[in-house]
Amino acid sequence: MIEVSQKCIGCTKCVPVCPFAAIQMMSKKAVINEACTLCGVCVQVCPVEAISITREEASTRDLSGYKGVWVFVEMSEPDDKASARKIKQVAFELLSAGRKLADDLGQELCAVVLTDKNRAYEKELGPLGADKMYLVENPELFEYNTDIFSTVVTALINMHKPAVMLYPATIQGRDLAPRVAAALYVGLTADCTGLAIKDGLLLQSRPAFGGNIMADILSPNSRPQMATVRPNVMKLSEPIYGKTAVLVRADIKIDKSLRRVKVLERKIMRECGTLKISDAKIIVSGGRGMKTKEKFKTLEELASLLGGMVGASRAAVDMGFKEKARQVGQSGTTVSPRLYLAFGISGAVQHIVGMRASDVIIAVNKDSNASIFNVATYGIVGDAHEILPKLIEALKKGAKGC
Repeated sequence: MIEVSQKCIGCTKCVPVCPFAAIQMMSKKAVINEACTLCGVCVQVCPVEAISITREEASTRDLSGYKGVWVFVEMSEPDDKASARKIKQVAFELLSAGRKLADDLGQELCAVVLTDKNRAYEKELGPLGADKMYLVENPELFEYNTDIFSTVVTALINMHKPAVMLYPATIQGRDLAPRVAAALYVGLTADCTGLAIKDGLLLQSRPAFGGNIMADILSPNSRPQMATVRPNVMKLSEPIYGKTAVLVRADIKIDKSLRRVKVLERKIMRECGTLKISDAKIIVSGGRGMKTKEKFKTLEELASLLGGMVGASRAAVDMGFKEKARQVGQSGTTVSPRLYLAFGISGAVQHIVGMRASDVIIAVNKDSNASIFNVATYGIVGDAHEILPKLIEALKKGAKGC
């Protein structure tokens, strides 16, 4: 329930910011009509705190009207006004995971797209499983802004009431999701690495206690059930070519005054020829077992022969063998290459969380009981310092033979 108290001074600041034109001034006092969706933006802008929202206790709310699985579709940041915004890979990963959840629930999978201009995104999202695409099209959505995006997403959720809402655990997703959760007064599970349906509820799995255990979280009284999901964790499903998501345009008014931060200048720095480890198709990783920085460099030669990149466990990074940008794991980067080779890595939970989605995992370790062997496709019990030179030599001979 939303109320306007006697403290209202008739300043009208709440009128233009309401996305649904639900506020009018009568006798110099704000009056809110039935078009209100309880998005809360008027509460944020009121200078005298005259507007308040009272939400029902979670245990007493009727949750039967919440249906569907929603995925927030993150776009690439544009270089300039003429650049087309492209859908990020993580959005397709979330749609693949969301499709399974929606099928288990017997409900629709919907993509949420906020953009300045629709470029037939429904044709890209449909093949990955989206049944519908909720589109909000406005020049103010050209680039990401916390205040505007959170207001729009909150309004959409209040209008259509999804049961599940997924966001990418990216810089943008980690900024947006908590704001929406706070506005809706619902829970949020961050950095999930696993999703499933259990007894009609979203089972959210994430590392806990520094990655030493995996926690399973349920939100029986929270709607929508919201989670951020790490990139490169969810496997892409086979696309259904020719399928197009049904386009649903949402008419939400956006007022510029919502923007508390104004971007004066944008400078995009790119390192030519540098590939991010999250995009690598082949990764050769080393851990504490590589012993020294000089011995760790042997992995560079192997990676070069395979056309891959070198990664490292947290222990190897802490020992100075490799820079932080190459760290694979919970506190580093989550990867899902076609081939992941692990040399001298014991397989702590923190590391496994970041690479277990790889297509093929080959592990080399002297300890036959090393945890890395539990997720490895192929395991070799042996000394990495003896095996590496032989593998490099064999690859060189093979290359000459071609």
